[in-house]
Amino acid sequence: MKINKHVKYYMNQYETGKIKVSKYLVLLFSYLKNFVLNRDDIYFDEVTHEKYIAFTEKNYFKLMPFQKFITAFVFLYYKEGNYPFYEQFFLYKARGAGKNGLISSLVNFFISDLHGIDNYNVSIVANSEEQAMTSFDEVFNTIKKSENSEILESLFHAKRSEIVSRTGKGRIKYHTSNAKTKDSLRDGCVIYDEVHEYEDSAIVDVFSSGLGKVKHSREFFITTDGFVRGGYLDDLKERAIRVLKGESLDDPLFVFMATLDDESEMNDESNWQKANPMFHEPMSEYAKELFRKVKTQYISLGNSKPSARIRFMTKRMNCPATDLTTSVATWEEIWRTGYETNPNDEQKILRKVPDLKHRVAVGGLDFASIRDFAAVGLLFKVGEDYIWKTHSFVRQGFLNNVELQAPIKDWEEAGLLTILDGPVIDIKHIVNWFVEMRESYGVNRIVADTFRLDLVKSALEAEGFELIYIRNPKAIHSLLAPRVETLFAQHNVIYGDNPLMRWYTNNVYVQIKKDGNKEYLKKDEVRRKTDGFQAFIHALWQADNILEDEEDFYLDAIDF
Repeated sequence: MKINKHVKYYMNQYETGKIKVSKYLVLLFSYLKNFVLNRDDIYFDEVTHEKYIAFTEKNYFKLMPFQKFITAFVFLYYKEGNYPFYEQFFLYKARGAGKNGLISSLVNFFISDLHGIDNYNVSIVANSEEQAMTSFDEVFNTIKKSENSEILESLFHAKRSEIVSRTGKGRIKYHTSNAKTKDSLRDGCVIYDEVHEYEDSAIVDVFSSGLGKVKHSREFFITTDGFVRGGYLDDLKERAIRVLKGESLDDPLFVFMATLDDESEMNDESNWQKANPMFHEPMSEYAKELFRKVKTQYISLGNSKPSARIRFMTKRMNCPATDLTTSVATWEEIWRTGYETNPNDEQKILRKVPDLKHRVAVGGLDFASIRDFAAVGLLFKVGEDYIWKTHSFVRQGFLNNVELQAPIKDWEEAGLLTILDGPVIDIKHIVNWFVEMRESYGVNRIVADTFRLDLVKSALEAEGFELIYIRNPKAIHSLLAPRVETLFAQHNVIYGDNPLMRWYTNNVYVQIKKDGNKEYLKKDEVRRKTDGFQAFIHALWQADNILEDEEDFYLDAIDF
């Protein structure tokens, strides 16, 4: 196939050492050479692409080489059927890398006559109205206030609620991401802005359902990284890496991931272009001003709180970091409770869990509220590892009234929790779970705090369990905190592939009191539940008093 000149140019910039790019762009270049640019059944529509470039540079801004590279693939088509080769685009870059500006020019072009598709509607979706309006307002202001406004207003009717092509009738609208109340347009394109804020795929599922009725439908996922772990962005990154490795050749996702390869690269400013390709030389005036701003922020980190460094790393370097003064563990450490590899590794290898049948365990219970969540679990010790087998109960009435923005239904289908009807969580469910577990594991002792324990005490003791009380739960937090940090840092905690427990753990806020002691609280009192982690802490408090490193059990070792 004939390779687009802008694609050639940008890849050559890297190959000749003129620019630095992230390891994911290195993978992208390799993937393109091996699986895309050598095909004969696809072609770059260079005519339409050049129209887009001219439209953008006349009405918006001069496109940088990396932007021309990305948009070339928007106009890559199959020869047979003439439909797009890539239907989805994942643009993952640092703050200031021009994500919204690029989208503004694209969506304006999409509804224009230059694109050539009538009724090509565009929806821009974000968690907040302010974010959803970012690109919409840029298009609106360009039409109304730019030096070409007279011509643009003759082509587009711009209102505060929507922007409509006067000829092709395509329109741009913005939406907040309330999947329960919004339905998509008959869209040709959907923009999902700041995907790092999405807890799950609910809003994507809603808006993607409107695609396919207009030809050349496309979806764009644009974002910097953020502070929600285990959400939609992490799943999207996993999918993107599979694409880049050539493991999902039928996946129509174009991936552009700009980030530092390692936190240590932050200290060399020549590496910043890996996260923000606006910093490729030669820099534009906009990029030079932005670079000075980022450098000032970097210099000031030495006199700032740890949270400032976390934000700088996550937003300016697009490399998520964790404030260990307020978190139980880094996201990588939490991830390693289920996997041998870290979240950004190219392979996703599950940790091996030893056979736990008939091993002794200590039970943990958190039953702080009978109206929302309750968590139960068994803690085992095998060698240096602590293995946590858990289940949760959730009241449907609570879910009806509180939008958790977590994939509760998915976790129910995976068997990680049970959703219950009724005004409260019935004690029998907790008792029955421990009784069932006792059939396979050696569990006789259960640890819980005294709050609400009177509700379950008699029922559990009637089944032969011994209850161990924690009279001051917050006191054991300070006692256990150093050990908990060590266990996570050394990867000695095993949850298995349990996204619910990762969610619980990541929701914990570590409060350091004036006396230096630590308490495990919630980052959000209502929406960020921690019940499973608290049950784990309860069991861990007594683990070494009850559990011993177990050896294999042989009948011939017994003297009858």
